[in-house]
Amino acid sequence: MDSPQNVLLASDGLQVGVDGVRRSSTVICAPIMAESVDKMVIDMGKAKALGADLVEIRLDHLKDFNCNEDLKILIKESPLPTLVTYRPKWEGGQYDGDEKYRLDALRLAMEVGADFIDVELQVAHEFIDSIYGKKPEKFKVIVSSHNYQETPSVEALGNLVAKIQATGADIVKIATSALDITDVARIFHVTVHSQVPTIGLVMGERGLISRILCAKFSGHLTFGTLDSGIVSAPGQPTIKDILHLYNFRQIGPDTKVFGIVGKPVSHSKSPMLYNEAFKSVCFNGVYVHLLVDDIAKFLHTYSSKDFAGFSVTIPHKEAALECCDEVDPVAKAIGAINCIIRRPTDGKLFGFNTDYVGAISAIEDGLKGSHNSGSLTGSPLAGRLFVVIGAGGAGKALAYGAKQKGARIAIANRTYDRARELADTIGGDALSLADLDNFHPEDGMILANTTSIGMQPKVDETPISKHALRSYSLVFDAVYTPKMTRLLKEAKESGATVVSGLEMFIGQAYEQFERFTGLPAPRELFRRVMDGSS
Repeated sequence: MDSPQNVLLASDGLQVGVDGVRRSSTVICAPIMAESVDKMVIDMGKAKALGADLVEIRLDHLKDFNCNEDLKILIKESPLPTLVTYRPKWEGGQYDGDEKYRLDALRLAMEVGADFIDVELQVAHEFIDSIYGKKPEKFKVIVSSHNYQETPSVEALGNLVAKIQATGADIVKIATSALDITDVARIFHVTVHSQVPTIGLVMGERGLISRILCAKFSGHLTFGTLDSGIVSAPGQPTIKDILHLYNFRQIGPDTKVFGIVGKPVSHSKSPMLYNEAFKSVCFNGVYVHLLVDDIAKFLHTYSSKDFAGFSVTIPHKEAALECCDEVDPVAKAIGAINCIIRRPTDGKLFGFNTDYVGAISAIEDGLKGSHNSGSLTGSPLAGRLFVVIGAGGAGKALAYGAKQKGARIAIANRTYDRARELADTIGGDALSLADLDNFHPEDGMILANTTSIGMQPKVDETPISKHALRSYSLVFDAVYTPKMTRLLKEAKESGATVVSGLEMFIGQAYEQFERFTGLPAPRELFRRVMDGSS
């Protein structure tokens, strides 16, 4: 990939990957949105310390702005190259004063040494004409267009790029809104094929990958915030996450993309785990959060070999199976998958289920460590009554795994009919979740919650009342955020052995890592990363 001439970076600020390679020239820009000049100067220092390449000085956020004095201070005091933006309300900013004053301020920013200014498409022609012949040699104009409603078609985006280029822009910036994660593919199409430096970003949580994978798909710049929650546009990640969670400096045109497909998905610790592991073995891959509404549409849209594999979580585990070209026999028997690999030879999708291995072995270890471990030979699950809460993909996997080990199965689900359907398939009893509190045919049962009840942010929820937990000798919860859920706390207080979903998560992750990379999983690193995160 050509390194654009218009990036103003000191060579000592150029960060490289663990293998000594910086794989793309995509710039990380920190929006500076303080209400005072003094605070902006402090924040610019923070941006440099965090690893940003550029700061965007948002003049529209200043409460008192003395154009002549303040611009000189801000540009002179900045430890990084500067992009000056004075965004009006009509383009999603804060400024609603005189338009001539606003454009005069941007011209002055150029004169006092700003490296870039951002001007909106609506006024770009007039503005660029007004500075004709006056532009300093290295100064660049970004012409921007923001769409807060949607992401237009590829054709409409192409026309928009042409329209922006026709103004005389040095750099094209298009920001759109994601109604679905597949919208981002159209922006990638534009940035990859654009003949001029192009910033293409998609706002909102469904657009997050546009802010990370722009380094792969020739995006010129991404925005990273100083702190989480303080954003200049919806969906911006922090500089810290861009650099250290996603290893942004190591993403390039050849980087393979992996990710966790789910809804919700922002809670997932998978990106932290896999990206740390990829880095440790110098594997050229990145693992991202993928908020997906329709998995068939997602897989159809991101069908290139660049998108090499996915972990699948709630609520897509069953629907994902239908999207695969081939499915592992065990996953087929379970009726759900949690891992998809795109075969590099033919691009076909192969589905697996690694859920049950991680969960069942963690539960067996828990039983072996307690006094009620059953037979000394074979599985400690043999002959035990194993109650599964939930009849979705994870519920099917655990019921199947426990049945394989000789346990008797009961399925509890909010809708009885789904519980009955799974119980009939697997061979076991069914009950509605409402009846679970009064279900105690015997003592020493095993309980496994496979629903999202109790997951952040709804940490006060639990699928079963505390008094009913006395009938169980071991309780497992597939939820691992938080590590100690209300269900597990109350089970522990009731005298049961508890097994955290973290154990299942780590167990299934070993196998997925090996399928993704063809390399042995760095098991100690996995445990260290997860212990450090909880």
